[in-house]
Amino acid sequence: MSALTDTLAARTALTDPQVDHIARLVGEWQLLADLAFADLLLWVPIAVPSAEAGSEPAFLCVAQCRPTTGPTAYQHDQVGVVLRGPRLAALRTAFTEARIFREVDPDWDGDLPIRREAIPVKHGDQVIAVIGRDANLASVRTPSQLELVYLQSAADLAGMIADGTFPAPDTTEEGTGPRAGDGLVRLEPDGTIIYASPNALSAFNRLGVTGNILSEPIDALTSTVADDPFDASDLAAAVADAVDGGHPSSTEVEGGGAVILFRALPLRPRGETLGALLLMQDVTELRSRDRQILSKDATIREIHHRVKNNLQTVAALLRLQARRVSVPEARAALEESMRRVQSIALVHETLSVSIDESVDFDEIVDRLLGMLSDVMGSGSRVRVQRKGSFGEIPAEAATALVLVLTELVQNAIEHAFPEERDGTVSVVAERIRGQLTVQIVDDGVGLTADFPVERGDRLGLQIVRTLVSAELNGTVEFERSADTGGTRATAVIPVGRRAHVGG
Repeated sequence: MSALTDTLAARTALTDPQVDHIARLVGEWQLLADLAFADLLLWVPIAVPSAEAGSEPAFLCVAQCRPTTGPTAYQHDQVGVVLRGPRLAALRTAFTEARIFREVDPDWDGDLPIRREAIPVKHGDQVIAVIGRDANLASVRTPSQLELVYLQSAADLAGMIADGTFPAPDTTEEGTGPRAGDGLVRLEPDGTIIYASPNALSAFNRLGVTGNILSEPIDALTSTVADDPFDASDLAAAVADAVDGGHPSSTEVEGGGAVILFRALPLRPRGETLGALLLMQDVTELRSRDRQILSKDATIREIHHRVKNNLQTVAALLRLQARRVSVPEARAALEESMRRVQSIALVHETLSVSIDESVDFDEIVDRLLGMLSDVMGSGSRVRVQRKGSFGEIPAEAATALVLVLTELVQNAIEHAFPEERDGTVSVVAERIRGQLTVQIVDDGVGLTADFPVERGDRLGLQIVRTLVSAELNGTVEFERSADTGGTRATAVIPVGRRAHVGG
């Protein structure tokens, strides 16, 4: 829809609510095209130089919809065409007089006879555009009952467009719901069925509803399947809600092993309540796939949960081992390993309660900083804080990034503040245009002359450089902070949709 709204913003003086109404209309108008067996062209008035079209505005085609139920009237798209000449009169009449204008005789476009109709698009009390309803009459024949119902329903919807009542302001569907060809039922205002298409009858049969349903109230339909009966109460409530509220209403009904999606559209042309259209679509296979996906997601979450538990067990074993080691260097190494394992466990814990492919990294960082402050015994002396937001981080990058933060924050707490010194370690995150910049800044003693900035003698620094470059495809630098006098470690990591993660 962005191309349409951009065009409307550039070429017209329509307000945002008017553009939104047109966007909703274009999201819904495939139904009208199918019911009318016609192409729909959306025309908006534009100002053109007087030398080209006189003093009156011309009309620009900004969108087109072809029918799936009949032949198109146009071999080539009409989007971008500026209308002039004899055809302009019908659009101008519909636009200025706010009424549907239908030409008496077909208009010949080469060897194709085309029946043209102009439908004003009304928003509030103002006509803001015109829909050209152009039907190819090359294969005209005596219409069947289905075609007559389609055409009458199309006329009712066209009347609602001219009234400004279709689509409704709370419409959320955008061409993704049931279509006319999937199954169509026309109902009276009281819910009595007056027509059901063959595909609609087939859908009802899959629910276990058999026999003649014409002239039956929708809430009286019953199922012949004893072990999985069809309950019509939700469907009847959706129809009543649509008719009474004047807005579309959707519901899914299960029965007979099938799942049918129903969508009720009120028919209220010229303020007269004529009933409703009930569109239906068999979504049994789609819902089955959804359940399979949910089952797989649940399995994946359970795996993350078990990995988290195992990692916590490993961390506990490392803690126990560290307490029994008398060599200070060995104890420190075990404690560092314990913190690394715990930080990885945080990521798996977050993934175990999420079905997304990304994680809210701010929550992980906040828990990580609290954990590091506690296990290193620096909570009373060194304050650790987060500034800015990491946002959503892809799951495959989360583990590497949390290990990098663990090493950098742990290094700052351990080396920047001697036992007699207090201070602050800040984790500053900034995300701009697909790039995440993370700074770990302390106000401690700063870098010493022998700090290995360029070489990787220390294991923690080797881990950081390897993960940032190989796993996160980023860079990391260390420098003295001009603001705090301490140390600033800066990691720049691509986090856009197309960023390469994983080396």
